[in-house]
Amino acid sequence: MKKIAIVLSFLSASLLAGCADPYSGTVYRADQAKQVQTVNYGTITKIRPVTIDGNSGIGVGSIGGAVLGGIAGSTIGGGTGQYLGAAAGAIGGGLLGNAVENRATRKSGIEIEVKLENGQRVSVVQSADEAFSVGQKVRIVGSGSSARVTR
Repeated sequence: MKKIAIVLSFLSASLLAGCADPYSGTVYRADQAKQVQTVNYGTITKIRPVTIDGNSGIGVGSIGGAVLGGIAGSTIGGGTGQYLGAAAGAIGGGLLGNAVENRATRKSGIEIEVKLENGQRVSVVQSADEAFSVGQKVRIVGSGSSARVTR
């Protein structure tokens, strides 16, 4: 029981640490601070709702599910059966934890198509945490493959 309490404490702390929205047009990661970014101006030509899948691999859900599944599975049987139960519980728990995390980190977003002043068209997907409208003048701020639309 003590093991489960420790694992749940770890999972709770990990989930709270990841609460900032990495897809927001108004939130910057620490590594983006004090970085030179290019600014382009343009007009929004199209907006459409999209779903952003926040789970990009093995995360807290997979690891936590595997640990909890392994602990639960190890209580089944004895000897070799206990090891097999732990292994099966870890695999099943990892798969289930990944599915739960995938569903929990999915969020609503928008794809914003912008016609830049130079005539080029670009599209940016970000969280729907700011209201935009077709015809609105905006800035595209970014560097490399990372960009955001702002007012």
